[in-house]
Amino acid sequence: MRRGMRHAVLAGAVAAVLAMLAPLAALAQVGMAKPWQLGMQEAVTPVMESTNAFHNFILVIITAIVVLVLVLLVICMVRFNHRANPTPARTTHHTLLEVVWTIVPVLILVVIAIPSFRLLYHQLEIPEADFTVKAIGSQWYWSYEYPDHDDLSFDSLLLEDDTLAERREIDPQAPRLLAVDTPMVVPVNKTVRVIVTANDVLHNWAIPSFGVRIDAVPGRLNETWFRATQTGTFYGQCAELCGNRHAFMPIEVRVVTDEQFEAWLTAMRDEGPEEATRQVIAAMASAPKAVETAAVDEAR
Repeated sequence: MRRGMRHAVLAGAVAAVLAMLAPLAALAQVGMAKPWQLGMQEAVTPVMESTNAFHNFILVIITAIVVLVLVLLVICMVRFNHRANPTPARTTHHTLLEVVWTIVPVLILVVIAIPSFRLLYHQLEIPEADFTVKAIGSQWYWSYEYPDHDDLSFDSLLLEDDTLAERREIDPQAPRLLAVDTPMVVPVNKTVRVIVTANDVLHNWAIPSFGVRIDAVPGRLNETWFRATQTGTFYGQCAELCGNRHAFMPIEVRVVTDEQFEAWLTAMRDEGPEEATRQVIAAMASAPKAVETAAVDEAR
């Protein structure tokens, strides 16, 4: 009887833990950090894929260096301590050793530099863009302009309290401190040139899944680019300390199909940002798997 009660209590505890973790599992999606995540966010652009590959390459090198240094330290502690080696050697120079520990680090740096410069060129050399979006940082929100689409412009503000609750009625996975009222919307598999500036102080437009992070400087235009290879919602934040509400300046980008993008543009012109956002959220929620599969197939 007691054993049965223990099993029941254990089962109840497991169920309670699973219930507590359910909201975290709902947030485990591409485009944002996951609970207990190790490593970087999943790459959805060619630049971020190259960044991940370079990161893994460097990780192998630094791991090998750490292991080598650890082995050398252990050897020194075991073989050359006072007990094992009471009479220390008087050697002060070893030509071969000095040449090796000078040449090997140089070779390691060269091996790192070649893919590093290649990645830097890939990030900075903007290919021919399908269209341009201008991102303007202000204290404390982002504004967007689409100069290639009848100069469409809108502000993108953080959803808080009641407005976040309203958004979750149509988008249950809308995350706190990341969801905005009017997200930036772009089509999948299109090269987007992003011009970034600021109205007041330094900001930084950063989306980890895109491998994009660029300063927004008042009076200056910086530019970057991305090409998202799958549909979905991707989040970022201002990455430059810009004031007391720096932590409440999120970025939300929705990558959609060409048809959904054209419908969003039409709704923005005819019905306004609120209705256009509702429509694009509904369109993405109606067939997310089919949309994502089609985007990946097109990318291939």
